[in-house]
Amino acid sequence: MALAAALSARCGGTCELCTNESATQEYAVTPRDPDQLTNQVAICDTCLQEMDHLNADHWRCLEGSIWNPEPAVQALSYRLLYARKDQRWAADVLNSFEADEDVIQWALSAFEVADVHKDAFNNILENGDNVVLTQALNVKGASFTAAKGTIVKKIRLVPNDTAQIEGRINDQTIVILTKFVKKG
Repeated sequence: MALAAALSARCGGTCELCTNESATQEYAVTPRDPDQLTNQVAICDTCLQEMDHLNADHWRCLEGSIWNPEPAVQALSYRLLYARKDQRWAADVLNSFEADEDVIQWALSAFEVADVHKDAFNNILENGDNVVLTQALNVKGASFTAAKGTIVKKIRLVPNDTAQIEGRINDQTIVILTKFVKKG
């Protein structure tokens, strides 16, 4: 995407990451609104090409860009450094940088993996699915065993624990481990 006039004015026509080359691209720092100037960074073609590489020689420029007053530049610099945190120089920069917690959360959002509940056969489970028990389960606190092959209708996913779901068996709501069910 070509560089917008307002972004070019903010960066003075220079890449906000390496500050060595002319800025030619708008880089939107996701997941925030990519159309807002405050969520964009002006970068050069070299930085764009190196984005997925671990070339320490090029990315040493992040030692300076992380201190840029623009939150988007800080977030992108932090994100790129974090991806290279196994390199000592990058870890040192991350340890020395103190930023607003919002900027760090924004930067780290690229590394978040959504919680996904999966059954014993790696099928993705969703609220309202029907499942079948793959083995007999002793139900704690109840006087029955749920037989293998029992159908549990309209399950609910347990928040913050991808290994558990809730379902009703014999008119009782119970917690079931996902490793003992198959999506029906």
